[in-house]
Amino acid sequence: MTMEFMQSLKIAASGLKVQSGRMRVIAENIANADSTARAPGQDPYRRKVPTFVSKFDRELGAATVQMGRVERDRSDFKMRHEPGHPAADANGYVKYPNVESLIESVDMREAQRSYEANLNIVSATRRMISRTLDILKA
Repeated sequence: MTMEFMQSLKIAASGLKVQSGRMRVIAENIANADSTARAPGQDPYRRKVPTFVSKFDRELGAATVQMGRVERDRSDFKMRHEPGHPAADANGYVKYPNVESLIESVDMREAQRSYEANLNIVSATRRMISRTLDILKA
């Protein structure tokens, strides 16, 4: 197998791994979008934001992408007036996560499309390798 095929596969595989991790973080955000703190005065779930790192692979002679740190979004929590809620403060306000479901849905769709694009590269490369082997057999 030529080096170009290996480069394509490894670069696409790194993209698949990163987008898979990104989707896991987004799914966690969506799952916790309506959660609250367990007690008054405590903070609820804080939105997580995945980061990416470009890494040069000397063996391949090409840059690949890796999952970096998962950062916490420092934006303000949402506050709702719900005096009867167990997590309500003295003024009757409950802190809700700083997660916007619409933004998370859009991010998930983008991650899914990037995942599919990398998967298509893997599939196309495998087809090219298979055709090359068929030609060599003939």
